[in-house]
Amino acid sequence: MTRIALIHALSHSVAPINEAFARDWPAAVRMNLLDDSLSADLARNGKGLDDVMHERFQRLAQYAVDTGAQGILFTCSAFGPCIEAVARRHAGIPVLKPNEAMIDEAVQGQGRLGLIATFAPTLASMPPEFPSNVALETALTEGALDALNAGDTQRHDALIAAQAVALKERGCTRIALAQFSMARAREACEAASGLPVLTTVDSAVRALRRRTGAGSA
Repeated sequence: MTRIALIHALSHSVAPINEAFARDWPAAVRMNLLDDSLSADLARNGKGLDDVMHERFQRLAQYAVDTGAQGILFTCSAFGPCIEAVARRHAGIPVLKPNEAMIDEAVQGQGRLGLIATFAPTLASMPPEFPSNVALETALTEGALDALNAGDTQRHDALIAAQAVALKERGCTRIALAQFSMARAREACEAASGLPVLTTVDSAVRALRRRTGAGSA
């Protein structure tokens, strides 16, 4: 069996990706590593992705590899350069950023893409990962993450859906939800905006399955 390490910086990312694996790749052996201080420290320390943050990611990845992981998926979008450094060090196995597979799929589409996030640093780190030929509009859904933290999932989804509608009015023809924790809002976004909505979780499972050689069956 293929062992996959899922490394999380937000507790809300755990359920969406595990649900996607259970549905689309149940044979994979999953291990979940959660350090919810990563996102909190990034948001408050003002130092960005400094050497200390990079070293924390390297230690998490090495622990995963030491347990026998054959692939690593990071599930928080705000740490792209740290994840890229991990991928360089562990080039023998697939190491995926959370949005990597979704971006690959987004490139295949047409029209302006609306990118929604609920965590502000994500909108600093993620847009540069898109190719320059992808027309991108970004939106931060303020208050949505607080609502999710408080257990108000209905408000979380409604706030994100409202941003999807606003992005449609700005000329977007499709929507992408930038964080794993936002995947639950896909149906609300589609219903409110009438636009197709990409999420990171399903794309990531498909990509890992392919890159580890597990195929699509």
